[in-house]
Order: sequence, then structure tokens, then C-alpha cells
Amino acid sequence: MQPDQIFMREALRLAEKARVAKEVPVGAVVVKEGKVISRAYNQVELLKDATAHAEMLALTAAEAAMGDWRLTDCDLYVTKEPCPMCAGAIVHTRIRRVIFGCPDIRAGAAGTVMNLVDNAALNHRCEVTGNVLQNDCAAILQDFFRERRIEPPKV
Repeated sequence: MQPDQIFMREALRLAEKARVAKEVPVGAVVVKEGKVISRAYNQVELLKDATAHAEMLALTAAEAAMGDWRLTDCDLYVTKEPCPMCAGAIVHTRIRRVIFGCPDIRAGAAGTVMNLVDNAALNHRCEVTGNVLQNDCAAILQDFFRERRIEPPKV
């Protein structure tokens, strides 16, 4: 297995934790020099915080691990293409490379709908690699939303 696939498998493991917690199943890991320095999964419902996306939580934990907000030598692996909010944080923390699993056809900000992480108008650009373990990453999201549609409504 290639390193990108190994780290994406870890992000998928975290996405599964999110699914079990009834969160949208997205997982993220930040890697520096071949080692995971932070990991997170979506916790929007748990924390009652719209900004608690996997990427945001993983970036914050990586900043703490590094003792600096600049993550210039770090790579972010995430199971779904980052949204504009997360892409903005990725640019601001100066992540070197973003690797995502499946594209987000509605709000993808790493090349699908827009490309904030590689935008010449911004002060930093990230290298982007998409579609790593795309089928696995898409399947966990599709299964989650399929299950949600058949659940009885909350009373």
C-alpha cells in the first residue's frame, strides 16, 4: 500500500467513529514526516458547533502538537473534499498538501466547486491530491445518509 492509502485508511477509521456517533462520517489526520501528529472526526452534533468539522479539529490538534499555528511541513488527509470553511483554515495554517478521498460536488473547495487551497490570490497554496480510496470514502457517506433517510422521525 502507498503512504497516501495508509493515511487515508486511518482517516476512514475515524470516519467510522463519526458514523457510530451519528455524525456525518468524515475523518482527518495531519501527518508530518511520515507520522500522524493529530487525528479527528466530525463532532458538529456532539459539540453543538457548526465549525467542528474533522479538518478543523485535526488542524487545531496539530497546532497544539507542533506548538505553532504554522503547519508548513504537514499534510492533511481527509475522507471528503474540504468545504470553504475548512479550506480557508487549511490555507491559513499553511498545510503543504491536502489529500482527500471523495469529491464534494456541492461544496468542494479543493477543486470540485471552487479551489481555495490552490488559489493564486491567496497568500499560500497547497498541493492537492484527490480521489484516494475514493470508493471507500464515498461509500461510508452514502451508507450513512441512506440509513438516515430510513430512520423513523424524531418525536
